[in-house]
Amino acid sequence: MKKILLIAASALLAVTAFAQPKFAHVNTTELIQLSPEMDKARETMNTAQQEAQETYQAMVDEFNSKYSTYQSKASTWTDAIRQSKEKELTEIQQRIQEFQQTVQMELQQQEQQLMQPIYEKVNKVIQDLAKKGGYIYVFDANNVLYLDPAQSHDLTPEGRKAMNIAADRTLEALAAELQAQQQAAAAAQQ
Repeated sequence: MKKILLIAASALLAVTAFAQPKFAHVNTTELIQLSPEMDKARETMNTAQQEAQETYQAMVDEFNSKYSTYQSKASTWTDAIRQSKEKELTEIQQRIQEFQQTVQMELQQQEQQLMQPIYEKVNKVIQDLAKKGGYIYVFDANNVLYLDPAQSHDLTPEGRKAMNIAADRTLEALAAELQAQQQAAAAAQQ
């Protein structure tokens, strides 16, 4: 009789263990920011931003040069020449403003186009891991107010492997790397 109760209790515990929902969490920011695809997107965006900055600077330099000439010679010019030069300066200013607005929109669109496949890949990896692990809920660890790691499985390490992220790469190291790049770029501009 005791054996039957022990077997029944064991079976009941096994059934309830399987009946409990399985929860998982993942750090999507880590997967996105550390992915090799994101490195390529950052490189592409940096190149585009640098080219835009160079074009902008060339336009500003042109304006400054012509404005300097205007200031030094305006008193010797006839009204017609002075008005023509003023009109030219105004047109350059308008081109600079239009360029700034246009390039900003284009850079935002380019960033969205570069990021979309990365988001899709991360979502697919998470869905595949969730299905493989039999999880009914996967939470983004960045958007949860409370998470009990004892009751939720962290899929981030598995996601890192699926995304081909080096085991020793961290968000902190990435932040330091990006900061060093910004400082080097700022030093190069001086």
